[in-house]
Amino acid sequence: MGEQHQDPAPAPSASATALLEHIGGSGNVLDVSHCMTRLRLTLLDRAAVRHEAITALPGVLGVVEDGTSYQVVYGPGVVVRVTEAFENLLTPTPTPTPAPTKPLLRRIGSIFVPLIPALIGCGVVAGLGGLLVNFRLLPGLTPAIAAVSGGFMALIAVFVGYNTAKEFGGTPVLGGAVAAVVVFPGVAKVDAFGQEVVPGQGGVLGALAAALLAVAVERWCRGRVPDALDVLLTPAVTVLFTGLVTVYGLMYAAGEAAAALGAAATALLDYGGVAAGFVLGGLFLPLVMVGLHQALIPIHATLIEQQGATVLLPILAMAGAGQVGAAVAVYARLRRHTEVRATIRSALPAGLLGVGEPLIYGVTLPLGRPFVTACFGGAFGGGFVGLFSMLGDRVGSTAIGPSGWALFPLLRGDHGPLTTLVVYAGGLFVGYAVGFAATYWFGFTRELLAQYAGPDRAPAPEAKPVPEPTQVPEPTPDPDPDPAPTPAPAPTPEAEPAPQPLTG
Repeated sequence: MGEQHQDPAPAPSASATALLEHIGGSGNVLDVSHCMTRLRLTLLDRAAVRHEAITALPGVLGVVEDGTSYQVVYGPGVVVRVTEAFENLLTPTPTPTPAPTKPLLRRIGSIFVPLIPALIGCGVVAGLGGLLVNFRLLPGLTPAIAAVSGGFMALIAVFVGYNTAKEFGGTPVLGGAVAAVVVFPGVAKVDAFGQEVVPGQGGVLGALAAALLAVAVERWCRGRVPDALDVLLTPAVTVLFTGLVTVYGLMYAAGEAAAALGAAATALLDYGGVAAGFVLGGLFLPLVMVGLHQALIPIHATLIEQQGATVLLPILAMAGAGQVGAAVAVYARLRRHTEVRATIRSALPAGLLGVGEPLIYGVTLPLGRPFVTACFGGAFGGGFVGLFSMLGDRVGSTAIGPSGWALFPLLRGDHGPLTTLVVYAGGLFVGYAVGFAATYWFGFTRELLAQYAGPDRAPAPEAKPVPEPTQVPEPTPDPDPDPAPTPAPAPTPEAEPAPQPLTG
């Protein structure tokens, strides 16, 4: 494993300055964003990046290259401060450059990542409101809490439309405007070819489709409308055409797709819970490693809109449990690997709360085998939760973002809060235990164990046996010794001098 840098965390401005120097300077940066743990950069020239120097920077937990963005992993909290400092170092008006084409799934992830803080906050507030209702506390306050927690989810389609247009090169506010049609109560008065239109029908999927269509219409108008009329005609045509298509077609199609998605997720866990949980829990860590887990956010959001909770997230959260168990096993076995043990001590609290990147890039992935054994822990934990889904005790989450222990306030099940908590906690325990056991027994090469296993302090080099000194009879003291000492007689060639005792 490469050396882990445990220097004191530098100031965000120092980290940002060092990163900018090794990234090729301000002129090489086209776009900057961040998620919960990663600083994401779109670069003009990837060849200008000094990759090894970046991975060696204090505070950097890892680097992910996906072909379109360069992602530097800092961990939760730190990444926000470093991103702000990094943006302050960039030139205010960079030269416009065509953005490279991103894979569709990564673009979709970029749409929903900025929404995660609101999803977490509203989900926690909703969980608090639910506890107050269950225990019949503060009945005068619970309606206000419900309004606070539900307002964002009622209008999430607008935010999705805004971010979609921004991500795909359109005018963000036009994307939000056409997406607002999906949740506008007045659509209930529309007769769409004999079909009743329901406000919110299609949810985030309908908003996503409407905003994508708006971007295409806007681009078409920009190339054909005279400049003098562009400010009037382009927005009007975009909103009118896209809005009508949304009301008379996209909302219905997206609603059917959302219903099919919900039915598929329910059937998957009802009839194949163990197998589905095993596969989902075991494969989620590799998805996190390459950043593709963000593409699952629209599915979670759709399930929350439709069913009130996503049944997939508690299963996927078991991957983090396997990772924690693997990290504890690494800490126990590699007792002389001071760098990796220090990394585990600093990253384990985040891992317990479901933020897995610090442990992935700082511990299990560089070691190799522990990453695979961590996946086994996640698979068995997911299978455990899936088993109870087959037995009728489905566990869901009312919001997305947190996992691990942080998911407890957001859980919702079919048979009351106590059963739900027990099932989820049991899955975490299984994930911890299997991740630990698999890593402890199968997660290390012989060479790694020979180098780092054993007591905390390296054993002293084996000393050669020292023969016991020859016993020499003490001479009888002279009753009248000479004033000056008499030199000892030289030893005969056959006799060897008596060895001196070891000192120190």
